[in-house]
Amino acid sequence: MKAPWRKAEGPDDADSFRLRALTWDDLQAVLGLERELFPDDSWTPEMFREELRQPAGTRLYLAAEDGRGRLIGYAGMLFSPDSTADVLTIAVRPDSWGRGVGSALLGALTSEAERRGNSAVVLEVREDNPRARTLYLNRGFVEIGVRRGYYQPSGTDAIVMRKELR
Repeated sequence: MKAPWRKAEGPDDADSFRLRALTWDDLQAVLGLERELFPDDSWTPEMFREELRQPAGTRLYLAAEDGRGRLIGYAGMLFSPDSTADVLTIAVRPDSWGRGVGSALLGALTSEAERRGNSAVVLEVREDNPRARTLYLNRGFVEIGVRRGYYQPSGTDAIVMRKELR
């Protein structure tokens, strides 16, 4: 995947970032961000390791890094044989919010799903996360349902969202 710099005036520009494939070397930074953003229901190291072991044809994990090479976000997608792709995770460091990182990650995942022939993308978002819900709505997703108590152990409901690609 080609990963151009975004909003770049130079490699040290405060607003510049690029997307690239997530690697095993990113795992510690991802886990730290995961615990910071989702303290009650973060993925475990084992969950991330298992995901990264999956065949490339079924998953795509991306990292967003700033001009200094610091991981500022990540996202992952599952490509299903039923032609619906599933956003598994997406996260951006709070000090990078509002820079378009989440939108770029989501756009890259959605574009890849379309390139692979998927007809739709689905995701779940915490009902108490209006920032993420707004991002998804602005990117063409619609709310199609609720999964009660989905996020554990908090018991927070998940809003199920879908975007048609064709």
